[in-house]
Amino acid sequence: MYKNCIKRLLDIVLSGMALIILSPVLLVVAILVRTKLGSPVIFHQERPGKDEKIFTLCKFRTMTDGRDENGNLLPDEVRLTKFGKLLRSTSLDELPELWNILKGDMSIVGPRPLLVRYLPFYTEEERKRHSVRPGLTGYAQINGRNALNWEERFAYDLEYVEKCSLALDVKILFETVGKVFKRSGTLSGAAQTVEDFDKYRSK
Repeated sequence: MYKNCIKRLLDIVLSGMALIILSPVLLVVAILVRTKLGSPVIFHQERPGKDEKIFTLCKFRTMTDGRDENGNLLPDEVRLTKFGKLLRSTSLDELPELWNILKGDMSIVGPRPLLVRYLPFYTEEERKRHSVRPGLTGYAQINGRNALNWEERFAYDLEYVEKCSLALDVKILFETVGKVFKRSGTLSGAAQTVEDFDKYRSK
């Protein structure tokens, strides 16, 4: 009952309220991103959602469009500026995803949506993470975030899918707030750009 009905209703109410309350923050961050990193302010990227249905994720951009003499984009760790690292470590770059939640692409709590190109590399067990809507935060995020390796992340994702409940979602939300303020469970410097899953699985 919770997973199929109540969870979606709470997502609509809470994301709508958050968009209204946080609108001044969204405006300030948007202005800073435009000033420091350029346009477009919002980064759009396709991600797999529930049942692997593809949707367009919205985030504040955290990288520049820096290119080499041949016009090729510089490596992520070079384009990720100090300001971009700050946005990531505070999770401010994730705020536009509230719109994805309101639309129904995502949930407030669930496995984080990863890249579409990773889909062929999942095991059948790992694909079960797509049986629920992806989340703004999740079980893996309160248990290490991007300091976890891929197997650990997926283990937490699958545990969440199995145990999904109102009590677990409330626990994840409260612990997420605490970790964001403490900026714990994150990596620094170039390590903030974690190794791509497809490269990791192809080793």
